[in-house]
Amino acid sequence: MLIVEHFMWRHQTEAVSVLDVLFAGEVFCDLVFAGIPHLPTPGGEVYADRFAVVPGGTATRSVAAARLGLRTGLCAVIGTDFLGDHVVTELAREENLDLAWLRRDPAVQTPVTVAATNEHDRTFITYEEAGARRPDVWEGELPGARFAQLTLGKPLPGWVAGLRARGTRVVGGVGWDPTGRWSPEVLTRLDEVDVFVCNAVEATSYTRTGSVEEAVKVLDDLVAEVVVTDGPRGAVAVAGDTGELVRVPAPRVSAVDPTGAGDVFTAALIAGLGHGWPLPTRLRFAGLCAALSVRSLGGAAGAPHRAAVDAFLTEISGAGDALPDGIPDDDIERMRAVLR
Repeated sequence: MLIVEHFMWRHQTEAVSVLDVLFAGEVFCDLVFAGIPHLPTPGGEVYADRFAVVPGGTATRSVAAARLGLRTGLCAVIGTDFLGDHVVTELAREENLDLAWLRRDPAVQTPVTVAATNEHDRTFITYEEAGARRPDVWEGELPGARFAQLTLGKPLPGWVAGLRARGTRVVGGVGWDPTGRWSPEVLTRLDEVDVFVCNAVEATSYTRTGSVEEAVKVLDDLVAEVVVTDGPRGAVAVAGDTGELVRVPAPRVSAVDPTGAGDVFTAALIAGLGHGWPLPTRLRFAGLCAALSVRSLGGAAGAPHRAAVDAFLTEISGAGDALPDGIPDDDIERMRAVLR
């Protein structure tokens, strides 16, 4: 079903009571080491050629949505330590991002992730305390939100059902399973969300299938809409009107750091949902924004602004319907109409 009420794309610095999208989850301070030739062997050392300290986790999705012009809220808990100070300072720079629901707790350490990355892949080491995880109890009045996005690693808190009862569409995701068990129990909670977005490894692992296409078909029986990202091969989904599989390739760009590309994809997909675009258009827009994000170091730092997306679309427009970037001219015009 398409959304008929379109987002108002605008700059917003004051607190708002009605959001386009609310993101709730864990916020990290990411220490990103880029350009390493390989991971160090025990007792060894390698050198990176670039370094960044940026907000990560749910903050990446929030920044990406805000830079695309969505009125965005972030619900999370971080510490009052110097890492938390840095995260708040960086997030406060973002127009359209409301931090009214970002709680700082002096009793917890701000979660931190060390990311070692190159143009092809990345690895992580993370430290996170229980008190800094997604709030299970909502303090104060729930905001109005057209969309809310959370992960399904644990049961959704009761306040999510309250948002959904008021018309909020809930977008669910999952994260890496460090246990390697990939428990199918997660799939039993898909009826709590309206849209499910995950990557190829997550999809095939949770469904015990051998391909992305097989996994999408399994997931499509469990949730109203499912999208699976497949790295440089793009994204796969099921068309609700025909039941056919739709695969959209990702634009080709020179990658610097793939960290956070999936988060940017999710934020951009929500933007496309809010505009009621056809499924292929939504996938192309989300893939485009994700591709642009990997050209810079750090997930949140690399999330593209509207002007950057528009400039890229201007650059490739007029190349005909069979673009090497997989974006037909009519989709380019549709996207540019709301980016300006």
